Amino acid sequence: MSEPTAAGSLHPIRTETTTFHVSSVGPVEVTVRDRDRTRSFLLLHGGGGPATMTGFADLLAERTRSRVLVPTHPGFSGTPKNSALAGVSDLAKAYIAMLDTLDLSDVTVVGNSFGGWLAAEIALQGSPRVSGGVIINGIGIEVDDHPVADVSGLTHAELEARTFHDPRRAPTPSNTGGTAQGPDIPALLGYTGPTMSDPTLAKRLTGIHLPFHVLWGESDRLVTPQYGRAYAAAIPMATFTPLPRTGHMPQVETPEELLGTLLDLAVG
Repeated sequence: MSEPTAAGSLHPIRTETTTFHVSSVGPVEVTVRDRDRTRSFLLLHGGGGPATMTGFADLLAERTRSRVLVPTHPGFSGTPKNSALAGVSDLAKAYIAMLDTLDLSDVTVVGNSFGGWLAAEIALQGSPRVSGGVIINGIGIEVDDHPVADVSGLTHAELEARTFHDPRRAPTPSNTGGTAQGPDIPALLGYTGPTMSDPTLAKRLTGIHLPFHVLWGESDRLVTPQYGRAYAAAIPMATFTPLPRTGHMPQVETPEELLGTLLDLAVG
């Protein structure tokens, strides 16, 4: 594994709320944490919300001297959502509009879980501003015999056992009455639908013609590594890399190891 890139002094982290106009949707308000550097990464969180990405974003910015943007998907964490944002493709269009407004280029899109699906949809938009992507334990496709686990009715302890290689590394849960249903689940389902998948996605992934890496925590019991291999196989230029001793959210459970893998793969 590569040695970490020497850290430089971080520029101040800015949190800005900006409204972008998206064709067929209208105005979309997005709150973005922006660590301003030269190279650009767009980090896309999953159903756990932006807090599952912010720590890794700090690490990535410090070690790679990169500009790292972490948007809060509209509707998550109490943020407003344009009702015309009806699905994942609409949200992908919003982020392409954001990249256009910010005039960014050579952007690497990195997404975990739902964010991995979103990263794929962004790549399918064909924007010249995006140069590649990373899917980390993504969801969205349908794989025979390897469905995404149904978490309805699970307690937090049961969910953590499925999510983490070592549940002691799980963040402190919010108060959800002892079930696994966090406050952002309605926002997530507003984009994904109740099945959290799109039966057309696997076939459409053949339209991605960018370098992509599919990384997968081997201990993920929500979305298995076999599912991840199918994800990588559907993308023409994708590679698949298993991540040992970590689960569904490597950026939370083993951030240093995830970063080392990204550096080894020369991502970005």
